[in-house]
Amino acid sequence: MKNTALTHIHKKLGAKMVPFAGYHMPVQYEGVTKEHLTVRNDVGVFDVSHMGEFLVEGENALTLVQKITSNDASKLKIGDAQYSCFPNDNNGIVDDLICYRLDENTYLLVVNASNIEKDWMWVQKHNKTIKAELKNISDQYSLLAIQGPKAIESMQSLTSINLAEIAFYKFKIADFAGIENIIISATGYTGSGGFEIYVKNNHAEQVWDKVLDAGEDYGIKPIGLAARDTLRLEMGYCLYGNDINDNTSPIEAGLGWITKFSKDFINSDFLKAQKENGVRRKLVGFVLTERGIPRKDYPIVNAEGNEIGIVTSGTMSPSLGKGIGMGYVPKEISNSGNEIFILVRKKQIPATIVKLPFYKG
Repeated sequence: MKNTALTHIHKKLGAKMVPFAGYHMPVQYEGVTKEHLTVRNDVGVFDVSHMGEFLVEGENALTLVQKITSNDASKLKIGDAQYSCFPNDNNGIVDDLICYRLDENTYLLVVNASNIEKDWMWVQKHNKTIKAELKNISDQYSLLAIQGPKAIESMQSLTSINLAEIAFYKFKIADFAGIENIIISATGYTGSGGFEIYVKNNHAEQVWDKVLDAGEDYGIKPIGLAARDTLRLEMGYCLYGNDINDNTSPIEAGLGWITKFSKDFINSDFLKAQKENGVRRKLVGFVLTERGIPRKDYPIVNAEGNEIGIVTSGTMSPSLGKGIGMGYVPKEISNSGNEIFILVRKKQIPATIVKLPFYKG
């Protein structure tokens, strides 16, 4: 198991540590609900240094990025970020990612921790003929996510730039917490605003300490991976390995908006046909109308008890106080307002399909 540059700090703070994607990671500190509401109402900081980072450089960089990702990276200006995915050859998804354009011919691909090795092999495989310059810098960088409505106000003292001027899915390279040339990205996985800060490992502890000091008067708390999951689920954000995987197409998963057919990319012909002809199943969000908590892999059934789908993610929503979840169902019953049932310990609990996100802010 690997440690992040901050593992010793999490242990000192009394975090419950768990193995996750090959790393010792803090799953919670004070409790999931309390941490979740801290991010929704104030500001929290996550150590997500287990994520992977690949640099794609050189005159062929854009050619490679366009070939392996579903979104149109040609639209990116320097300072832009873009949500995208790597489609595979089997109508599924290798991984989802964020693509940053750092300069004219340099792109940063940020991938999921559990897929770093798989993704790196995939990118290298498709670069054999394109010959962009590739660097896997995953082990060199730490990533802090400072999330919540008070993120801008609480962190402004740590940088000379105006944080309020960084629009959603934009970034600046600037000073932060006494360190120069830090990527400050207005992105996140919570739906409550904030930033993701990319910093070299040897500066991570300094940045962490200064973030907590700067946020003290704003109620900042360290937040674990469990609350990160409940926060993203309330927003209807997909989690790789649950809601999307090697066998789910971006069209089925509601990710048609990041699948652009203005260019040629891996498996684009199939996905274009799927978008034009329709899909047999769709990823939907649902809210339980009686007490219960849906969990991953629970069956989704109809009124007669026949299985029609499966839960991919589920939890008790701390913000809404209701059981919520996502799962795949046949397209013909995927409209908002339709009733389905979740099989929880052999009991059929009614649920209503709803339009995402669950949490409206």
